[in-house]
Amino acid sequence: MAAKDHLTRRFALRAGAAVLGAGALVALTAGLASAGDTPPGFWYGTDSSTTAVGGHGIPYTEPALGTWYGGYIGMVGNWAHFEGCGKIVVWSSANSAQANANVSHSIGIGTGAYWFMGGPGVDPHYNGSAGEAYSWGEQQAARTLSDIGSLHITYPVVFMDIEIPGNAPNYTPADDNGWNTVYTSSCSGRVRSSGIPAAVDRAVVNGYTAYLTGHSHYKAGVYSAPDIWASIFGTGSASLIPNTYEWTYESFTSSLAHRPAGWCLSGTSVCARFFGGQTSGSKYALMWQWSGGGGSFNGYGDFDQIDASRTP
Repeated sequence: MAAKDHLTRRFALRAGAAVLGAGALVALTAGLASAGDTPPGFWYGTDSSTTAVGGHGIPYTEPALGTWYGGYIGMVGNWAHFEGCGKIVVWSSANSAQANANVSHSIGIGTGAYWFMGGPGVDPHYNGSAGEAYSWGEQQAARTLSDIGSLHITYPVVFMDIEIPGNAPNYTPADDNGWNTVYTSSCSGRVRSSGIPAAVDRAVVNGYTAYLTGHSHYKAGVYSAPDIWASIFGTGSASLIPNTYEWTYESFTSSLAHRPAGWCLSGTSVCARFFGGQTSGSKYALMWQWSGGGGSFNGYGDFDQIDASRTP
């Protein structure tokens, strides 16, 4: 969109809000693309730590890009915090409020949620069985729903954050979150044994999914990446999630020179890569953390591409 046209539309939106009221603002925004994001239905957003969102009121804008602020996805809970390990929960009340203000006027998706998952190896009652792993997944889902109860979540998918974070002491005492390693206790960070069957890891996911969907209106999703996913669940049947919504963080970049258009960065060969047997063509491919995640740093925060047209 040309700069002059962009500014004209922003002025019209703010004038509509000030003079005509909320109903007129909805009418003005109806049918507009997300101010630079393409194709129609996609939105730029942020996640996790507070990011300095632009604008002084509706519509708020995406940092650095200047497009409409299309959504915020925050950590509502953390397995290590749940277990009393003294770890943090990364939530931005400010960004959530800004995203919800925009969505109230038909801009973006509002606020989504994710839970920082613990694998079987940090279950305080770990015994190596799939049954216990399933129960551990259920417990985490129950706590997720309890934590969500005090928040204004507008997005219908809750994501399990399944990753191997390495040395991330603020988030976890376990280098791999207990997916491939059994620890002496939930909070110790000391290895008891290595190697967890993929089927036992998958039981945690199954337990979480069943409890979440059986006790709420939320759909289950997963935040992960192809290489991490394979390192935990392998490439066999335990790795396949054909009917589960996905949010990927690969590929990623620290540069904001090329913004996403759909699932690729404009003018480059860098594209989103999904996992568990899915591709970007799947109706379950929902989000891409294209910059700021995976160890990249763009100077602002975690940037996401969101396909609202696939929202269940």
